Amino acid sequence: MLKRFLPRETNFFEYFEQHAAMIIEACKAFFDLVHGKADYLTQAANIKSIEQQADALAHRCIDELNHTFITPIDRVDIYQLTNQLDNIVDSVDSAASRIALYGLTEMRTEALLLAEVLRKCSVEIEAAIKSLRKPGTAEDLKRRIINIHQFENEGDIILRTALTRLFKEETDPILIIKWKEIFERLEKVTDRCEEIAYLIEKIVIEAS
Repeated sequence: MLKRFLPRETNFFEYFEQHAAMIIEACKAFFDLVHGKADYLTQAANIKSIEQQADALAHRCIDELNHTFITPIDRVDIYQLTNQLDNIVDSVDSAASRIALYGLTEMRTEALLLAEVLRKCSVEIEAAIKSLRKPGTAEDLKRRIINIHQFENEGDIILRTALTRLFKEETDPILIIKWKEIFERLEKVTDRCEEIAYLIEKIVIEAS
C-alpha cells in the first residue's frame, strides 16, 4: 500500500532514445521512398505507421511525466523535448503523405538532396540525444549540435534552389503548387531538427 506514496522514477532518457530511433527509421524510409527503393505508396504507409508509433510513445512519456515526482531534467524540458522529437516524425510523415496523395513518382533533384539532409540530421539527433545521459561527452555533443545547425542551413539553400528552379522550369501550375508544398514541408523538418539542437543545448547548459 505504501508503494504508491513513494516517489516514482522513470527513465525518460530511454523514451528520448526510442523516439530518436524512430526519427532515423522515418527519415531512412523517406530516403528510400524518394530514391525509388520501394513502392512509394507502401513506403508512405510505412512512414505513417512509424508516425503513429511515435505518437503513442509521446503519449506514454507525457503520461509518465504527469505521474513522476522525480525527473532527471526539468519537467518543462522533458515535455518540450518529447513534443519536438514527435514533431519531426510528424513532418516527415506529412511530406511522404503529400507525395503519395499527389501521386508523384518522378522525383525532383532537390527532393533527393533534402532527403539526404534529413537522413544525416536524424543520425546527429540520435547521437546528441544519447549524449544527454553520458557524462564527459560535451565536445562530441557540441559537434553534433553544430552539424545539425549546418544541415539546417543546407536545407535552406536547397529550398531556395528548388523553388527558383521550379518556377523557372516547370510549366504545369498544378505541379508547381504540389512541389512547392512538399519542398516547404521538407525544409520544415530541418527547422524542427534545429529546434531540437537548441533545446538540447539549453538542457546541457542548465545541467552544468
